[in-house]
Amino acid sequence: MREIIWRTEPRENLRRVFYYGYHNDDPKQMFRSSLPIGRVFEDFHGLPPVILCYKLNGQWLSPERGGPVRIVVPEAYGFKCIKWLSHVVLTNLAHANDTYGDANNDIDSPLKTFTATLFVPKEIKPTQPIRVTGYAQVGISGLSKVQVWIQPESQEWPVDDRYFTKAPWVDAQILAPPRIWGGNLPENAIPEKTRGIDEHGRPRIWPMRLSKVHWAVLLPGLPAGEYTLRSRTIDEKGDAQPMPRPFRKSGHAEIEQVSLVVK
Repeated sequence: MREIIWRTEPRENLRRVFYYGYHNDDPKQMFRSSLPIGRVFEDFHGLPPVILCYKLNGQWLSPERGGPVRIVVPEAYGFKCIKWLSHVVLTNLAHANDTYGDANNDIDSPLKTFTATLFVPKEIKPTQPIRVTGYAQVGISGLSKVQVWIQPESQEWPVDDRYFTKAPWVDAQILAPPRIWGGNLPENAIPEKTRGIDEHGRPRIWPMRLSKVHWAVLLPGLPAGEYTLRSRTIDEKGDAQPMPRPFRKSGHAEIEQVSLVVK
């Protein structure tokens, strides 16, 4: 995006970029968002650049994905990545103009680290080991651990420990990156010189920020009864989900609860 902006030869009094997407002819349904010009010109903290995306894995971007052109802000939630781009406006205004700004959202809140389950057995017999798998979104603060905990329904928990910080969490295994990436890539291989990928097509660091990873754990069997399974992440700063931003409007990702019945 910065390459396009520099072609306009901006000189001074430039503070934000407003951008708009076409949805339909109803003015109330114009999707719009904005960024500080500093984020567009410079990639802070090793982030990938903000891009005007017109291809995905070498193929023209489909209308369903926002083609012919959409914005991609790598560390942001979807409302920043406007589809069907129609206008890019350079402005000296200091305020944002985001569609969801009026809905009491923190419009500049970056991607949060969190986890969720994908597979939990529907039927569990007493003393039978319990296989659980899931995925974790690796947000701006990275990912160091995924943990799980099974709580008996009969067990009461202190009301002042709403995020279960004192629970006996168990570490799950974060699985290795895929051998085959898919996505219609030529020969299923990531192109050379892709950011964060080495000469062998493997991630230089795993888990990679702003990606999704899979995890798995085999838990010991339980007596018959009703239970609640929870999972959480620990980011690279040592903050456990949903910290450090537990509020709904700034990337809140509450700890998932899954009911289990052993019989």
